[in-house]
Amino acid sequence: MTTYQEWKQKAQALSLDGRAFIAGQRCPAASDETFGTLNPSTGKVLADVAKCDAKDVDRAVVAAKEAFESGVWSKATPAHRKTVLLRLAQLIEENSKELALLEALEAGKPISECMGLDIPESAACIRWHAEVTDKRYDTLSPSGASVVSMITREPIGVVAAVLPWNFPALMLAWKIGPALSVGNSVIVKPAEQTSLSTLRIADLVTEAGVPAGVFSVVTGFGESAGQALGRHADVDLVAFTGSTETGKRFLHYSADTNLKRVVLECGGKNPQVVLPDVANLDAVAEQAVAAAFWNMGENCSAGSRILVPSTTKATLLEKMQAVLDGWKTGDPLDPDVKLGSLIEEKHYEKVLAHVEKAKAEGARLVCGGKATLTETGGWFVEPTIFDNVTPGMSIAREEVFGPIVCIIEYADVDEAVRIANDTCYGLAASLWTDNVNNAHKIAARIRAGTVTVNCFGEGDLSTPFGGFKQSGFGGRDKSVYAHDQYCELKTTWLKLD
Repeated sequence: MTTYQEWKQKAQALSLDGRAFIAGQRCPAASDETFGTLNPSTGKVLADVAKCDAKDVDRAVVAAKEAFESGVWSKATPAHRKTVLLRLAQLIEENSKELALLEALEAGKPISECMGLDIPESAACIRWHAEVTDKRYDTLSPSGASVVSMITREPIGVVAAVLPWNFPALMLAWKIGPALSVGNSVIVKPAEQTSLSTLRIADLVTEAGVPAGVFSVVTGFGESAGQALGRHADVDLVAFTGSTETGKRFLHYSADTNLKRVVLECGGKNPQVVLPDVANLDAVAEQAVAAAFWNMGENCSAGSRILVPSTTKATLLEKMQAVLDGWKTGDPLDPDVKLGSLIEEKHYEKVLAHVEKAKAEGARLVCGGKATLTETGGWFVEPTIFDNVTPGMSIAREEVFGPIVCIIEYADVDEAVRIANDTCYGLAASLWTDNVNNAHKIAARIRAGTVTVNCFGEGDLSTPFGGFKQSGFGGRDKSVYAHDQYCELKTTWLKLD
């Protein structure tokens, strides 16, 4: 394993290129403007990144549409697209240390997670969708002997993928894996806080053999580059992961322009329901802590509400605190660190404001609740647990997106289900029970796109991921279902003599 000192040396030796990637090559923004991307563990500028705007978006869309209409990728054989995408997955693996380092530096993510999960899973995602490319069949309808009625899928055209900052490479893979597999051209707008790994993967996309124009990356801010993509008349679909508030804007952009398809994966306020029949609270504590604090709680599926019966609460709290004692907060480049920094100062201040509001509303602070490592110049917050939280408190209703979890007591299982569902979100949930009947019956009553039983997770690449209610709209990431949302269905009706 690479040591802390070796990671720091690698970081110092990095050559960072913040230029955009349009029509197969790196380039500055049309305006020549740039913005600084920061290292959130130090607060210092890492690199200057191209500040793209509507002119750059238009150039990327023109290239994408020309490539799509030429058929160089959209009409290529599925076997060829599969081969190229498999090569891309291999290149991501071969460059995994560089990509992991870029994400740790720019997103404040622990290097151990970037190397152990994010980058390997990104490559695995590309590979999984590549393998699907030449294995899906179209159909004939049972319309009778006098016609041949074909139902076929066609790539939708120009896809805009607008990414979040919490899992830059992985969310990129979730979008481009299926979108490129079926033959679309793709324009990516990474979050302004985390552009570098996406730009580096763009270089690998070309090296893998994806033709110029089929893949572009426009870097910049939501109000300029993001909105321009959302409003562009030649963009056929926007796939967005991020906040519900921003996701709704893309629906407005679509309605105001060309009615482009919009696929949203948005926020969550996800419950972890612990039933009274659970005997092994040590396992619950391990998983509940991971659900709440993985990636510093900057995760849309974070289990930020733990619902427990009064008979279980004190023991579970004690065990959770013992687990947290082993979670080190510090420099993301330290392989022993489990909790890195929050993404930016504005978000850091928002998370700390949630702490103060929870205390003011009567929640009991069990542990954490303070800024830490302030001498670094970075934005670190202690992992925080609140007890005596009621369902109406802000901390139980608003998505914090930070290392904060609240404990909510319930009287019986029906009340637990009501509390679990008492949210505008419906992305994910976890259920803990030793009774298989409870597992099936209660999981069915929880209104969420993914319900895990006796574990925390998001399924695997074969399972769709997305939410009910204001957690999602228009489709799902992952699985074969993701391929269909990047396609149009066509009926071809041939009348026979």
